[in-house]
Amino acid sequence: MSDQTLMNDVGDELFWDPKVDNVAIAVSADDGDVTLRGTVGSFREKQEARKDAERVYGVKSVKNELEVRLLDEHRREDADLRGDVLKAFALDFLIPSTVDAKVRAGNVTLKGTVDWQYEREEAEFVAANVLGVIDVVDEIKLKGSPKAKAVKEDIKGALERNAALDADNLSVTTSNGTVKIKGVVNSWSEHDEAVSAAWAAPGVTDVDDRILVEY
Repeated sequence: MSDQTLMNDVGDELFWDPKVDNVAIAVSADDGDVTLRGTVGSFREKQEARKDAERVYGVKSVKNELEVRLLDEHRREDADLRGDVLKAFALDFLIPSTVDAKVRAGNVTLKGTVDWQYEREEAEFVAANVLGVIDVVDEIKLKGSPKAKAVKEDIKGALERNAALDADNLSVTTSNGTVKIKGVVNSWSEHDEAVSAAWAAPGVTDVDDRILVEY
């Protein structure tokens, strides 16, 4: 696939997504590596644009350089924004009370500790949806567990059970709570499924993602 064709396909996917205003987004491609530049109206929109690009066949990686520029009526004082983020956390049962948020100039930094990666992902997702947020930095720490030392076979089993994955080309190693996954998959959706399976193991504190997307 030529770079121009890939650029056109990504542009069409951005146009097709009603959650994304593609008017101020520029797309470039270099041998499967896609870069998004320009401006969007919210941090959530920036995230959705990246997901759109990753869905396109032929995309190997996405560099998201989009800037969030809020309308004046959407700008918030940091104290008010932090209050709204914490209220949103309190209404979501998946986010433990150990998660906190700091805000500076619209940039939200997540702090605290959780037991599971899905709790950290949920906090990031909820914060990203609060009006006025420009960026989210996740500094939440995962608690370690001795169970992480014995999860290699469990993760491999989860990969093999997943109908959306061809696990034959993936290898898994574990060390002190860190899971390393290496290999090749055929799409970004397969990549994300494999990484999610690794994070779902009990006691995992980090995932070293060495998976390549090849077409």
